[in-house]
Parts: sequence; structure tokens; C-alpha cells
Amino acid sequence: MPKETAVYTHGHHESVLRSHRWRTAANSAAYLIGELRPGLDVLDVGCGPGTITADLAELVAPGRVTAVDAAEDVLRQAGETAVGRGLDNVRFAVADVHALDFTDDSFDVVHAHQVLQHVGDPVRALAEMRRVCRPGGVVAVRDSDYGAFTWFPDIPALDEWQELYRRVARANGGEPDAGRRLLSWARAAGFTDITATAAAWCFAAPEERAWWSGLWADRTTASVYAKLAVDGGHATAGQLAAIADGWREWGGRPDAWFMVPHGEVLCRA
Repeated sequence: MPKETAVYTHGHHESVLRSHRWRTAANSAAYLIGELRPGLDVLDVGCGPGTITADLAELVAPGRVTAVDAAEDVLRQAGETAVGRGLDNVRFAVADVHALDFTDDSFDVVHAHQVLQHVGDPVRALAEMRRVCRPGGVVAVRDSDYGAFTWFPDIPALDEWQELYRRVARANGGEPDAGRRLLSWARAAGFTDITATAAAWCFAAPEERAWWSGLWADRTTASVYAKLAVDGGHATAGQLAAIADGWREWGGRPDAWFMVPHGEVLCRA
């Protein structure tokens, strides 16, 4: 396969979208909010079901947000999100971040959340985002770092899950530990004015534990990730079922705690 080609490890199973729909600008793009103001033109790369997109559109209105994703089916859901929130300043298009179909200097802000970990050539993707960003604008990228995920209590099945997920993601052409690499990739893409930060999601309240463990238990046995794990020879269906049981065991513990760290870069064009 060409270097830029990678398989999206998660797919768009309901258990995946359950997580994506929870994301907002406040919990997933807080490092960018201070750069936004009414009238800006924004490109949202890898928009998924569009919850962050809709927040960005409200923050920059009457400016416009162009939301792109490689998957046409999820763009339809993003469109429904925008309509449901009464937004008329969002447009949608299928796009490949390695070769964006926009002219140079088209946007004031280019944003991507949890995208670079899934692409075959993140430096090329960042260079494309830089190309379509206007001088003085910002490219904002945030990715989690699976190798740095941590939790309590120690459930052996979750150790197996972490190692398995990273192996499957890399076999698909991605880099699951992207968060720690964002600064390096941004420098390689030609950015010189970069602010690198970190932030985390934390799931510890009873409803948070139930939600997080449930979606990962379902994802481990029923999503595209599960099929890729089995078809690629990384795990058997029985092993995946045991990992899903481990997720449920963790979620049922009253002292359970889980942290998802993210790397962030704010790059001035």
C-alpha cells in the first residue's frame, strides 16, 4: 500500500460513535477555543459525527466551518447534528487529509482531533493542513497516546487490551502513541511557531466508568477493530471476549479510575 494509506482501526460501529458523540469543544479542543472568534473560516478535519464541529461553528458564526471526513456515511450523521442544532454555517465534504481539495491559504483555522494517529503519513497530513491555512492562522491538532493510558485497579485483561490495540493499530498503518509525537511531526512538516501542551480525560464517577467500560467492551467484540484483530491473527474471538469481560470487571469496581492523556499542538502558519 502507498505510505499515506492506513486503515481506520475503530470503524464506525455504534460503540465507537457512542464515544465520538460525547466529544465537545470544551472537553476535546479547549486549547483551541481562545484562538476562535466570530467571522473566522475553519476547516475541521476528520469531523466524525460532528459534535465538535457544531461547537466550532457556533463559536465562529457568522464565519463558516468546512467539515471533512474520509467516511461518507459518518458525514451524513454530522450533517444531522448541524441541522439538529439549527446551524447554517457548516458544509461537509469527503476528503483525504494527505491531499486536501482546497486551494492554498483557504482557512483561518485548521483543526483535527484524533486524526493523525490513524493516518499513514502524519507529517504529510500536517503539511497539507499547513498549506491550506492562511498566514497568521493556526493549525490545531490533538491526539491521544495509548501507551500512556493508565488505570486502577490492575485488571490483567486491560493490560492485554492495551498491548493488543497498539499492535492492531500499527499493523493497520497507524501510530497509537501519536500524542507524544505531535511536536516532532509538526516540526518535520515545516512549522516553527508551535505551542505544545497536554490534557487528559478522566473517567472515575460511576456513570463515567459504566459508559467507558461498556463502550470498550462492545468495541472489543463487535466493531471493525474486533474483526481486524481476528482477521489479522492478533487475537481469537475467545481472547477478545475475555478482554471485554475484563472491561466489565473494571467498570464494576467502585474504586475504578481511568486516564486518557492527549498531546496537543497549536501551530501558527
